[in-house]
Amino acid sequence: MKLTMGEKIRILLKRRNITIIELSNRLGTTNQNMANKLKRDNFSMSELDAIAEALDCEFEGYFVDKNGERI
Repeated sequence: MKLTMGEKIRILLKRRNITIIELSNRLGTTNQNMANKLKRDNFSMSELDAIAEALDCEFEGYFVDKNGERI
């Protein structure tokens, strides 16, 4: 079973004991906006990078070709 990006972010929040409100504040957005994005699972690459930075981790978004090449 694959996790959605929103589920992955929620896991990181729980592991770091950070609320959605705290994450929203770190990103300079509203709690409502972040909650909606998590619910819709709708994130741009730049938002995922910013979330990773706010959670003190790295985001590696790529496709893996059948030959193993990361794109």
